Amino acid sequence: MLAIVAPGQGAQTPGFLSPWLDDPALAARLAELSDVTGLDLAHYGTEADAETIRDTAIAQPLLVAASILSAQALDASAVADVVAGHSVGELAAMAISGVLSNTDAMVLVRERGKAMAEASAARPTSMTAVIGGDRDEVLAAIDAAGLTPANNNGSGQIVAAGTVEQLAAFAEDAPRRTRLFPLSVAGAFHTVHMEPAVAHLQQQASTVNVQAPQVRLLSNRDGAVVASGDDALLRMVNQVANPVRWDLCMETMAGLGVTGLLELTPAGTLTGIAKRNLKGVELFNNTPDQLDEAREFCRAHAGTTESE
Repeated sequence: MLAIVAPGQGAQTPGFLSPWLDDPALAARLAELSDVTGLDLAHYGTEADAETIRDTAIAQPLLVAASILSAQALDASAVADVVAGHSVGELAAMAISGVLSNTDAMVLVRERGKAMAEASAARPTSMTAVIGGDRDEVLAAIDAAGLTPANNNGSGQIVAAGTVEQLAAFAEDAPRRTRLFPLSVAGAFHTVHMEPAVAHLQQQASTVNVQAPQVRLLSNRDGAVVASGDDALLRMVNQVANPVRWDLCMETMAGLGVTGLLELTPAGTLTGIAKRNLKGVELFNNTPDQLDEAREFCRAHAGTTESE
């Protein structure tokens, strides 16, 4: 059974799209997606520096477009048994699963990025990955600091989010046996600080058409398999101000019998998490220089267990 997953914000690096755009068909497709967003995504994915693509209003459309492009190169919609996206990656997963058209996914991520950037500008906030330590102690320390466990990424990684002052105080008295890594994001995503963005995205979501998922689509809210397009859309909107439970998504993958997990570009973050949490599952990072190998990986794992 094959899972295809789309990464979230913070996975982007300068120039990561350059090798993909050597393919004229993918370059043309990116130009179409750029027109929807009003952003020059080719420039941001090939020439812009790290600080520029850290901007939420740029990073989110760039990441969803990148996942859509690399999924197209693999014909992911036809081969995946399970799809999921981390945070903003949910929009890419919704497009791959058939819930949204690529155009509607890009419209929504454009509005999501802008609204979250505006919410982030209201007060300096950010996120910090907490690696290691005792899970209960880490969660207690996050709560004591007034922070939110915005991403629960399974064994050994929880992301704390809140104001920069709260994060600084948390760092001064970090939980035992942990390492802290500030993330390349511009706000405290998936917390109460993003509630203004939810209201805006609700309005935008009412303008798009949805279909039932054509493959199993997992929700960040609780790892559930989502059967309804309307439910998937509602969950995605509300997730902006609520924690991402990637740990539960991985539990669902394990329960379904996933044997192979491929991460779309910019790959590496989710396969790194899976390495610690999905023992025995084969992993693959989708890069343009290994497309033949990626297709073979997908063929080897797709449909190896019975559907529900």
